[in-house]
Amino acid sequence: MKKRKRIISITVIAAVAVAAVLLIVFGKNKENNRIVYETAPVEYGNVSNSVTATGTIEPVTEVEVGTQVSGIIDKIYVDYNSIVKEGQLIAEMDKVTLESELASAKAQYEGSKAEYEYQSKNYERSKKLHEKSLISDTEYEQALYNYRMAESTFHTNEATLAKAERNLSYATITSPIDGVVIDRAVEEGQTVAAGFETPTLFNIAADLTQMQVIADVDEADIGGVKEGQRVSFTVDAYPNDVFEGRVMQIRLGSSNSSSTSVASATTESVVTYEVVISAANPDLKLKPRLTANITIYTQERQNVLVVPSKALRFTPGEPLTGKKDVIKDCDSFFKLWTKEGNVFTAYPVEIGISDGTYTEITKGISEGTEVVTGVSLAIPSAQKQGPRGFMGHPGPRP
Repeated sequence: MKKRKRIISITVIAAVAVAAVLLIVFGKNKENNRIVYETAPVEYGNVSNSVTATGTIEPVTEVEVGTQVSGIIDKIYVDYNSIVKEGQLIAEMDKVTLESELASAKAQYEGSKAEYEYQSKNYERSKKLHEKSLISDTEYEQALYNYRMAESTFHTNEATLAKAERNLSYATITSPIDGVVIDRAVEEGQTVAAGFETPTLFNIAADLTQMQVIADVDEADIGGVKEGQRVSFTVDAYPNDVFEGRVMQIRLGSSNSSSTSVASATTESVVTYEVVISAANPDLKLKPRLTANITIYTQERQNVLVVPSKALRFTPGEPLTGKKDVIKDCDSFFKLWTKEGNVFTAYPVEIGISDGTYTEITKGISEGTEVVTGVSLAIPSAQKQGPRGFMGHPGPRP
């Protein structure tokens, strides 16, 4: 019990000592320290609001070239970065099996065609004889049945032949567009299987001088994004270059991704929307699949009156002002203050957009007016000499 009383007594003594030191320090320097009011002029400038996002550089037009038939890649005529024209031969598959299937289909077609022509003529003869009652109904119906069966077989084989011809044509792979090969997924001699999904052999981009950025914009920011807004972005490959673009499309479909915090063991769901941004690429610096750090300017004001945003937060009053200072206030939510001598005057203003550092002023004050932005404490140079002591004040001299 005595030990606890001793600790309490020591704590009280220490608190009193600190208070006494503070009182002595600030009481001693009260007259030496001087309040300095910081000011800035109302001037013309640019101010903007923006949202940031990340995205991926993509070609505007990119085609995946595949094949609808299975087989072995026999010849490849292009490589990565090859310039191709529409209709140009870029690869061929082994045609032996496909040509055999075509020959078989053609033989069946020819046989069914002959049978169909024979049954057609036989039916026409039977029809005329039946009209003259020279053959029975049974014989006529048999002729009609044979004709229709031959017709059905002929059309089936005709379709099979067309399919075999088409499959053979698929073995000759041509470029569907003018462009450049940006990816090649096969080698000569490789077997490809066209089952439920068409295998991709090449990726061809139409024009790499015109690119687009597919950006993922957070759901909290997407409301301010509109088509036509200016965009700037950078890529890690060229950190000193700033590229320009425009918002071309805001896709309505959203994606939902989850992030898990290891420290808190919680999972957060993030909803983003894809925004398509145009990007000129005349010098071909932008490569497909590069990651872009994007700034979308949702609001911009050019050559408007602006002031530092902190000027709108300044309010004169005790203990900043002295007893001789005069404060001329006004009834307005937004106001700017000027100081002439010991007179503070408030100007009611209307504001526009703000980027956090500067705020647009739409009405209430003229260009060149010096407004108070804040205050600072000017310490006389005599107090700055010698070793630093408690609370930054000079310590004892040796």
